[in-house]
Amino acid sequence: MQSYRFEHFESLEGLKRVEEEKPLPGRNQVLIRVRACSLNYRDLAIFHGTGTIARKEGVIPLSDGVGEVVEIGDAVKLFKIGDRVAGSFFPYWIGGARDAHSNRGVYGAQTDGWLTQYKVVDEETLVSIPDYLSWEQAATLPCAAVTAWNSLQQLRPLKPGETVLTQGTGGVALFAVQFAKLMGARVIALTSSDEKAQLLTSLGADHVTNYRQHPEWSGIVRELTHGQGVARVVEIGGPGTLTQSLLSTAPGGEIALLGFVAEGSPSVDFMTLFRSGVTVKPFSVGSREDFIAMNRALTLSQLQPVVGKIFSFEDSLEAWRYFDSRQQTGKVVISIN
Repeated sequence: MQSYRFEHFESLEGLKRVEEEKPLPGRNQVLIRVRACSLNYRDLAIFHGTGTIARKEGVIPLSDGVGEVVEIGDAVKLFKIGDRVAGSFFPYWIGGARDAHSNRGVYGAQTDGWLTQYKVVDEETLVSIPDYLSWEQAATLPCAAVTAWNSLQQLRPLKPGETVLTQGTGGVALFAVQFAKLMGARVIALTSSDEKAQLLTSLGADHVTNYRQHPEWSGIVRELTHGQGVARVVEIGGPGTLTQSLLSTAPGGEIALLGFVAEGSPSVDFMTLFRSGVTVKPFSVGSREDFIAMNRALTLSQLQPVVGKIFSFEDSLEAWRYFDSRQQTGKVVISIN
């Protein structure tokens, strides 16, 4: 079998395709033929050394992968040969509140990820994927979709009729628009171009604002909400957008702090935060239980993930280059035949 490993992090040329021996499953493990995987911003952050997760040379990258079970260990009970499965972003965060042990075994950093043709994993770290999704669509779920789902379900579930503010057209943002509409919410979306605005509108966004044309976009958000502000912000920009998000949120509202993709000063004026009456809650994807709950909603709604571009396994390096150029809209997926 073949895998990709980062031999060094000086450049993307350090991502090398290597020939390896196919692994064998243990008693409680399954062997998966990987059929697709997707890239997330956290993968770039690991590569560039700008994230919060330590990196290690020689590791197979990518946290998100799906495939079919082709061999099982003697004690496996949850899955059978032929089942379609995805890996949980946090393999050993089964459910409940996240604790210090939840980061154990995170893929693509200290533990081998999914950019490989075959992978052995513990059965309890997997979830079944909805039958209606293609491999490429399903590969978008473990990080971006679960993150978006939890941003609207926690701290408290979003209520029908409430207003949500989303940022951009990356994987998390697009899933957030789709899930918010599924939950009966009104969506105000921020983007940078007319083409992306059309996509957001097609997914159900009620109002779209160009943040390049309106850098002080909180004023527009206030106007659209008759001065009240939004109930929830799906905060992806981080340092470059948090102040505007605070000014856009209603007292008692919530900012789901998910990312740090926007450039800008990390400083937030204390009095702005204090006067806002807003709860700011950092999120990091979710548990296996969260993934399963989300998949039930997907199956009932038949929601279609937005796949922006698909690359072949042989062109994985090109997929990374494209993703690193920040040109993408929707998810970038690598298909493994």
